[in-house]
Amino acid sequence: LIESLVARAAPVRPLRPPLVRSAGWLLFAALILALIVVGHGVRPDLELDLRQPQFVVTTAAALLTGVLAAVASFIVSIPGRSRYWLLLPIPALIVWMSTVGYGCLTSWVSLESGELQLDDEAGCFAALVLTGAPLSLLVLIMLRHAAHLSPTPVAISAGLAVAGLTATALSLFHNHDASVWILVWSAGTVALFVALAGLFGPRMLAWAPR
Repeated sequence: LIESLVARAAPVRPLRPPLVRSAGWLLFAALILALIVVGHGVRPDLELDLRQPQFVVTTAAALLTGVLAAVASFIVSIPGRSRYWLLLPIPALIVWMSTVGYGCLTSWVSLESGELQLDDEAGCFAALVLTGAPLSLLVLIMLRHAAHLSPTPVAISAGLAVAGLTATALSLFHNHDASVWILVWSAGTVALFVALAGLFGPRMLAWAPR
């Protein structure tokens, strides 16, 4: 039996450290954002918004949530690592959602005011798909080794990572004049990617190796 196992053994390439793999995924995310900037351009009022502390804090918290969630997902995907790493992006997520909620309370625009146009949000949805789809596919392929270990927690953390970076992209490319849309796209993006990751992540992780 031992001889037969040795005869069939194939070389196994060890996984790179979690920080290196997460850095590779984040570099790919930066490339996606750069390509969208080249093809779509940034919003014209971005320079003015960068002077507003609330916008800077919200965007930075969303970006930090995505980065920390990515690091956590790659760490937890390794056997024997503590699942407490999944709590790593929680503080940044709390700051992100708190600033969004505070902005909605201080400068609310009603849906009945007539200032909201659904047609204007088509660009937001396009940016969400262009950013979220390739990032989701790549992170599933890179985390496929966790398919039989802890697929659901890893998938949810990866979904949060994609949500954070996608929301960051939306804030750079699309202007939300109405506070209600800020809430919809920020909290909605998190809910969407986390829910999809929780429901379909384990199946997708199991599909990726094949």
